[in-house]
Amino acid sequence: MDTKKLDQKEYSLPSNGKVVILNTGAIITPEAEAMLQALHSRSIGGIKSHLKILSEKGPEKFMSTYYVGYGHKSIGDCGTCTIFIEGVSMLVAKAIQDWPLYSGQEASTRYIDFAEQVFIDPINTEKSKSILEKWRAFYLEGLEVLYVDLKKRFPLNLGEEEKTYDKAIKARAFDIMRGFLPAGASTNLAWHTNFRQAADHLMRLRYHPLEEVRTVAEIIETALNESFPSSFGHKRYDSMEEFNKGWMRGNYYYTENKPEDFILSRNDIDTVALTKYKQTLQARPAKTELPKEMGECGTLQYAFLLDFGSFRDIQRHRAIIQRMPLLVMSHGFGQWYINELPKNFQQKALEFIKSQEEAVLALETTPEIAQYYTAMGYNIPNRITGTLPALVYMSELRATRFVHPTLRHRAMQISQNLEKNFSQHGLVMHLDDDPDRFDIKRGEQDIVIKE
Repeated sequence: MDTKKLDQKEYSLPSNGKVVILNTGAIITPEAEAMLQALHSRSIGGIKSHLKILSEKGPEKFMSTYYVGYGHKSIGDCGTCTIFIEGVSMLVAKAIQDWPLYSGQEASTRYIDFAEQVFIDPINTEKSKSILEKWRAFYLEGLEVLYVDLKKRFPLNLGEEEKTYDKAIKARAFDIMRGFLPAGASTNLAWHTNFRQAADHLMRLRYHPLEEVRTVAEIIETALNESFPSSFGHKRYDSMEEFNKGWMRGNYYYTENKPEDFILSRNDIDTVALTKYKQTLQARPAKTELPKEMGECGTLQYAFLLDFGSFRDIQRHRAIIQRMPLLVMSHGFGQWYINELPKNFQQKALEFIKSQEEAVLALETTPEIAQYYTAMGYNIPNRITGTLPALVYMSELRATRFVHPTLRHRAMQISQNLEKNFSQHGLVMHLDDDPDRFDIKRGEQDIVIKE
């Protein structure tokens, strides 16, 4: 396959990262595909007749007229594109993924070499750079210590493959030391989206509290305009722009001064309506989702503290609603990350964390910018709202031995609470029978290119 001739639209970011709009080389482009679907909704002539119109007239005028001009937003649902965003902070990745219909992938902290990875430094002073580089140095030191310690704690068992075992040990070490990576550490992500969702989400992101996010949003919009000129460049309305700006700058981040450790903060489930689903709840096999129709029975809301590293994992669940938390140090560093270190290394970690906290506070910057210099092991208030099907799926999936332990703990609490409240209505939870066991199959959860 010769990809050299493809015209990929590529834009540089101030952080030396970039935005790339994938060009698949398709004869029928995303805009053309959207046009064909729109024509199909208005005519019984069949796809061949629409292809003839496409061949004669092209999609450009159609898309600019009906999708952008007349505002038929559903046409924008029919054309999709993939955006690759490289060299941005973890905070940018979370902002882009903070969208109920986000589809895509982000680089895992288990598979990035942070020895050389760029750390985003918006303050750009000697003091700010020193904070970031100290996080990096401690992270790398901790990995070396853990490789030795974890092999003592979890020795290779008879019959286990050494290569897989070594990858599982490294994955465990990465899971522990990721807590010491600052949120300013750079990452890569892909965003697969339709035209409508891209335009709607960028409408918010261009007013995000962080300048880095705003810059990335503007560059993505410029790249999309160049790649699909007939499908972007929507008219902006002052009242709409002011509304989005006010919301994003004033209420975007979720903060809670006195969070509870774990609570069911709201239960709006109509148990009378749930009665007709009792047989369905009882009959559901393992690894099977409840029908989404059950969502008509209402929602539940849970609130708890969770470290930012594990928030990155739970945020992937689009069926539940989550507020974006502000990463702060005031709720403490996740104790699990400390406990997993060798005993003779724990005191050094605590002293290091304290010195880093003092250095971050001395920067005298805004809470939003301070996030870049705050490690992902710090606890933050998290609040999730979802239907019974959404919460059952999320908690069962995240309550297994292959999930990061700090998230697994919360998923188990949600699972147990769901069982407590709804088992009498037929709910059966299918949970890992030994969730805390070290399983080397975790070393198989990788994507590698075969030689």
